[in-house]
Amino acid sequence: MKFDDLSTLRDDMVAFIAGHGLRRMKAYVPEDVPTVIFEEDDVDSWKDFVEDAKAAAVPFVTMSEVLLEPEDVSTLLAQIKDQNFPDGDAAELEEARELLQHVGKIGYLQLGFSHGGVIFLYETATEWYDLFQELMESMTELGSIIVDDHEDE
Repeated sequence: MKFDDLSTLRDDMVAFIAGHGLRRMKAYVPEDVPTVIFEEDDVDSWKDFVEDAKAAAVPFVTMSEVLLEPEDVSTLLAQIKDQNFPDGDAAELEEARELLQHVGKIGYLQLGFSHGGVIFLYETATEWYDLFQELMESMTELGSIIVDDHEDE
């Protein structure tokens, strides 16, 4: 089952984690940290992840969420307009405009715990958040391309 807003799921996670006697620490584990990613079997796989954390006797789990802010979409729109000028009808521009309907929604959740020197992660995201990330990455990649118009000397 796909969600459009992960707010309810986040609330369920908070209650489930507390119900298992674990503490939550607001923290994001970045991509550059070596991790083991928990693979989802079904929509409630995150419960297995929390139960694994409890079985590992960890004192807390990390939890991070991403809420789509109006500034996030406006920044993306500006970058796309700059990259596609003068084409005001670029496909990416329309995709970015559609993201406006998701402002104020949670699109990404991450749970984590450390055990035996390894960071274990559970991540889930909405389809629109994945699209947002793809668009941001493509604009970052395009923005880093340097055009050299100088002739060889």
